[in-house]
Amino acid sequence: MNYLVTGGSGFIGSHLVEHLLKDGHFVINVDNFDDFYDYQVKIKNTLESVQQSTDFEFSDKENDIKKLVNQTKSENYILYYTDIRDKEALAQIFKNQKIDVLVHLAALAGVRPSIERPIDYEEVNIKGTMHLWELCKEFGVKKNVIASSSSVYGNNEKIPFSETDNVDRPISPYAATKKCTEILGHVYHHLYGIDMIFLRFFTVFGPRQRPDLAIHKFTKLISENQEIPFYGDGSTARDYTFIEDIIDGVVKSVKYVEDHHNIYETINLGESEVVNLNEMVTGIEQELGKSAIKKNLPMQPGDVEKTNADIQKAKNLINYSPKTKYQNGIKIFVEWFLRNR
Repeated sequence: MNYLVTGGSGFIGSHLVEHLLKDGHFVINVDNFDDFYDYQVKIKNTLESVQQSTDFEFSDKENDIKKLVNQTKSENYILYYTDIRDKEALAQIFKNQKIDVLVHLAALAGVRPSIERPIDYEEVNIKGTMHLWELCKEFGVKKNVIASSSSVYGNNEKIPFSETDNVDRPISPYAATKKCTEILGHVYHHLYGIDMIFLRFFTVFGPRQRPDLAIHKFTKLISENQEIPFYGDGSTARDYTFIEDIIDGVVKSVKYVEDHHNIYETINLGESEVVNLNEMVTGIEQELGKSAIKKNLPMQPGDVEKTNADIQKAKNLINYSPKTKYQNGIKIFVEWFLRNR
């Protein structure tokens, strides 16, 4: 099968690319190496995903990415340094490559940054996604799996969060863009017969996690004996989901959409167990053998108090079964971090 993976040099995307390549598929990776965080991290992700050495002589961004494109190209893999806001560039990819399934993971991520840059988030997460769907319509790509987010639930009062819950009250622009794509996706499904599964990811962590995310950031700061920003009283809680479990859910969703017709589904992918902020930090401390120095700060606008996934639908529909508990996942992550810092 031929898979177009957007955001295939990111955290989740690079793990998915690695899995698809190991299974013998052809992967087209579209990534713009956005300055949201250091592009060198994405270059290393890409090299790991195609089983190449991460020893890379860096110079400047444009030349480095051009070198990466040439270095990684093979009979099973091609990287396009392309922004999903550039419809003409995307059209050339659809023209030049046979695409069986679109796995759309690319997005401007982050709740707090979206409050500062709401227009950018609309342009990437909504308009960029619509460019892809317009091209899927034009070129007959009928199978899609798309990243949504647990942030669409906002401060949902009902626990655990179910796909049938009302999600009309997002509390950040990022969450609103993800909800909008779910709605617009139904339009393209209804009008043009594009089969779609939207995956609401719940706080994914593990090797290659983005450096701006809490677990990675805290691990780095604690290891360097620096203060960690500690928002609230430690009672805020997240449904932490290990990357291998997420990839299992994505791959099973791809298989489901390939094997079925007239599909429009929204599925939670979480661990279904909640860890509060105090417990999260304690887990990192235990693996590093160091104590955190906390800088206590008030809760931030846009932050939700708790996330908790009801994963019964994922179990029933795609046979999803997360296996990695939080502390085991933290052990694997910290070992990876210490090897790669």
